[in-house]
Amino acid sequence: MAYWLLKSEPQVYGIEDLEREGRTIWDGVRNYQARNYLMQMKEGDLCFFYHSGTTPPGIAGLCRVVRTLLPDPTQFDPESPYYDPKATPEKPRWYTVEVAFVEKWPLLPLAELKALFPPDHPLVKRGNRLSVMPVPPEVAEALIAQRGSR
Repeated sequence: MAYWLLKSEPQVYGIEDLEREGRTIWDGVRNYQARNYLMQMKEGDLCFFYHSGTTPPGIAGLCRVVRTLLPDPTQFDPESPYYDPKATPEKPRWYTVEVAFVEKWPLLPLAELKALFPPDHPLVKRGNRLSVMPVPPEVAEALIAQRGSR
């Protein structure tokens, strides 16, 4: 099993939305490196749900990958801000995953995460925060252990 971090602004789509809906596709990713990470995910991988664009930002819960390598439907929708005119159903350019809610956490803020992540990890390096990124297993285990003590 691998571990990932998925970022979303809570006013756009937050952990409460995922808890209410139970499952969702992680659509609208338009960075090639983040897309490549989505394409590496396997069923059963755990994802830390990170609230960005809020004060303070931080991990708000956990979800699990339940389906992989799904063509992102927003790339085909001319009304979507994520529309890609070069993408076709026969030759998609953007892929995503479906995730299922696991649990909501008391927010684990970025200030505390900086002590757990290696200093060169994109989450804690300014200006390098992708919307999807891997989490080292030892950090993931520390995060999961720490959430129980909050």
